[in-house]
Amino acid sequence: MKFRPLSSEEIHILQQQGCHAESWDSIEVAESFEPIYVQRVKFTGHNRIGTFGTMVELAGGITVHSGIYDAWLHNCNIGDNVLIHTIRDYVANYTIQNNVVLFDIKLLAVDGETSFGNGIPVEVISESGARSVMMYDRLSAQVAYVLALYRHRPHLIERLEQLITDYSNSVRSSHGMIASGAKLLRCDTIINVKIGEAAHIEGVRLMKNGSVNSADDDPVFIGDGCHLQNFIICAGSKVNNATLITNCFVGQGCMFDKHYSANQSVFFSNCQGLHGEASSIFAGPFTVTHHKSTLLIAGMFSFLNAGSGSNQSNHLYKLGPIHQGLVERGSKTGSDSYILWPAKVGAFTLISGRHYSHCDTSDLPFSYLIEHKDESYLSPAINLRSIGTIRDSQKWPHRDMRRGKDHLDCINYNLLSPFTVERMVRGRDLLLELREKDETCALYKHQGVVIEARILSRGIRLYENAIWKFLGNSLITQLEKTELPLTPEEILKSLALTEADGNGKWVDIAGMICPAEPLNRLLDEIESSQEMTLDFIHQSFWTIHRNYYHYEWTWAFDMLTRWTGKRPDQFTPKEVIDVVNKWLTSVLNIDKWLYEDAKKEFALSKKIGFGADGDDDDKEKDFENVRGTMHTNESVLAIKRHMQEKETLGTKIMDKLLEANPELQ
Repeated sequence: MKFRPLSSEEIHILQQQGCHAESWDSIEVAESFEPIYVQRVKFTGHNRIGTFGTMVELAGGITVHSGIYDAWLHNCNIGDNVLIHTIRDYVANYTIQNNVVLFDIKLLAVDGETSFGNGIPVEVISESGARSVMMYDRLSAQVAYVLALYRHRPHLIERLEQLITDYSNSVRSSHGMIASGAKLLRCDTIINVKIGEAAHIEGVRLMKNGSVNSADDDPVFIGDGCHLQNFIICAGSKVNNATLITNCFVGQGCMFDKHYSANQSVFFSNCQGLHGEASSIFAGPFTVTHHKSTLLIAGMFSFLNAGSGSNQSNHLYKLGPIHQGLVERGSKTGSDSYILWPAKVGAFTLISGRHYSHCDTSDLPFSYLIEHKDESYLSPAINLRSIGTIRDSQKWPHRDMRRGKDHLDCINYNLLSPFTVERMVRGRDLLLELREKDETCALYKHQGVVIEARILSRGIRLYENAIWKFLGNSLITQLEKTELPLTPEEILKSLALTEADGNGKWVDIAGMICPAEPLNRLLDEIESSQEMTLDFIHQSFWTIHRNYYHYEWTWAFDMLTRWTGKRPDQFTPKEVIDVVNKWLTSVLNIDKWLYEDAKKEFALSKKIGFGADGDDDDKEKDFENVRGTMHTNESVLAIKRHMQEKETLGTKIMDKLLEANPELQ
């Protein structure tokens, strides 16, 4: 856009409308500038002003013509069709792009050079700062995970931090930006803040040193009474109702509301915090806490549902705190649960009661960790038969609040994956080993937990069913790729390896499940390459993430070889049938257990309080109208559909095998 000096006539009109300027020569305007829409404005420094050709609608149906009214502007560039109305102090050192609304703002300024929150270290997991994660605009859960937990590779951390420092320096400026379509209404003090497209900021008390990385296709909302200092907030997130955020990164699609307080923490996609408090936590995707009495502190979580009164601490140490609270994906904490750090809790574990034993249940996922007689009792694998676990895994993809196309975090929603199944294989072997050492023992102790003998045996059986379910799923997925009859030659072709990576250890990198091998190659490259960029790292994580199912078959291929004693690409048709039969039996067993668990939700004891003033018949009707019945409940119906689908699929695969190999009939 071309700008020109004000004409003497325009200056005269502006003066008549109550405007003042330190120097009228320091003001430039667009060719079609109309001075009538600039009233009672003080100009200092150098300012540029666009055109005002539209009406702006405010709450309640009130419309105001775009323009500048009752304001003090210092060193500002104003785009087209902007409304600036009632600035109580001043706006200084900002570029305000097209269609922005600033209404009733106290102070909006950039004071000296700032990187808008980029480069600030966040002291996660360890309050001493030993695991600091440096914030930057496009920080992903995966890069943050490496920064926090790979301290055994100091050169890697140094390289990543240098790349982030370089980026932070590249965005450092003494001039801020309010991007097109943003609305700032009834706000108090905003200093050194960069605000992205279509952001809606209303009623905030303080925003200082940060970035609101809103996007036109996924706006950010920040509401009444909020205080934010040293922060970055990403697209699609909502912060409202007197939330307090200090030294925090907030990823995409998050929600913080109702006086939530967060300090020195990072939150990634779809986290939610209401009422409670977070201090020095690494909150991977879908970490959710909705209760006023809940404190999450100095730990790492993902896919977490924190119950009321949940708490963790390290107060028993006299030489300083020892941090390292790792709660793996999909876990839940019951009301008033407590864990003394350091501890490590396996994936999809329900935590109930108070635990002081520094337990490590990472090789025993899908368990209940329960306090009993002041000790930590573990029920291995019991969550595999919980309808709640299945419901959680099904709801997460539907609750992904990221609306834009540019996703920062890689998220794998699979309940069964090489990561969890590898843990179950180790867990099964561990339980067998404990039982073989002493088959007469009533209680077994392992890594700070107690396991009852009868529960140990049940855990072995549950793990075996889940392992065969996963292995069979992987094998059948490969066989389904061909429409040809499953002759020995076609079986060999269908079950051949297509990807070298995937064997060995798998990891959960804050929501992204992948083999350790390609991850370590990327980390090696970050350490060694002088041409490395943050964008290349981001794209590399996405490449690994998108290749998940190729990696998965490589891992399943290796595990099937170990469990059957033969490579899958050398299976005879009969051996394929044996695996399919084991798979179908395991799938139906698990679904039957889930169905039985669901039935408990409709037991008579659960109907207490329903039909409060009526008889038993009223109680039944009231319960059905509120909660539904076994025959209408969607989760129960989903189990039935799943059983039918898997039986149909099993029959289809069997028929293809028998058709191509009639000697097996």
